[in-house]
Amino acid sequence: MRRSIVILLSVLLCLCLIIVLESCAQKPVESPPRKPIVGFSQLGSESGWRVGNTRDIIAAAERADLQLMYLNADQSQENQIKAIRSFIAYQVDVITLAPIVEDGWDTVLREAKDAGIPLLLTDRAISVSDETLYAGFIGSDFLEEGRRAGRFLLEKTRDMKRVRIVEISGTENSTPARERAIGFREVLDDDPRYEFIRSVNGDFLRSKGLECMENILKETTDIDVLYSHNDAMTLGAIEAIEAAGIAPGKDMIIITVDGEQGAIDLLKQGKINCVVECTPIIGDTVMALVKKLAAGEEIPRVTYSTERVFTEWDEDLQSIPPRGY
Repeated sequence: MRRSIVILLSVLLCLCLIIVLESCAQKPVESPPRKPIVGFSQLGSESGWRVGNTRDIIAAAERADLQLMYLNADQSQENQIKAIRSFIAYQVDVITLAPIVEDGWDTVLREAKDAGIPLLLTDRAISVSDETLYAGFIGSDFLEEGRRAGRFLLEKTRDMKRVRIVEISGTENSTPARERAIGFREVLDDDPRYEFIRSVNGDFLRSKGLECMENILKETTDIDVLYSHNDAMTLGAIEAIEAAGIAPGKDMIIITVDGEQGAIDLLKQGKINCVVECTPIIGDTVMALVKKLAAGEEIPRVTYSTERVFTEWDEDLQSIPPRGY
């Protein structure tokens, strides 16, 4: 009798063990949640500003625990369109685009929208027939940057009877080039003392800034002001100015936009009079907006960076910390 009970208990124990094992085998193993994937199309690496912007966005994606697919377009809109299509094929969660120019995006952005992938513009804006093709913009207020440059010039030249200006603008049909020119003129247009004797396209490149200024100085040295749309072009132009025996910052007022370390150094040396900041350090804000979009949330239509103006009149120029770009 006792032996029968032992056998019965053994059988029951085996059955319970089998049931437990089957239950464990059938229970799915939970895998960690997939990190959202963001595709980033950078327009190029034409300046210290752009390199710093890329570096900051890559680091911010890592801090935000996001997967980043990064493609550099090397100054080509065609390459950016190909990048966006590759992001669509890969089925990323969000696309971020720093567009080289404003026009020519409708078709590819329609493809992204049809695929259900939201797109965030960084640094530069675009012109499209349907504003719903992108979710929002994060970057600088380029119109205000131009106005800040103009306000400095008004104050700097208030005792001058005539002011002859050379403008080296950025890439044609790009938002910063167009709006920095408009904002600057908004401030100066009602004052007949200001004359634009040259306005040339330097494509945001140091080599082009040098070339443009060399060509202008061959035609005339009667120049009171250089207004340059970015520091890279400014640094190139200053090479040409000094080679012509003109003292930048003294014989010629120099106003530049961006705030790269090289420009701040020359401001401290008195070779630049005004630096209007346009910060590339927007990575953390970009990734915060990306996370909202990946979660299906709405974001502000426009998010502007917080920026300042550095001038020769600042008392604390020597205490400006390293710019990092």
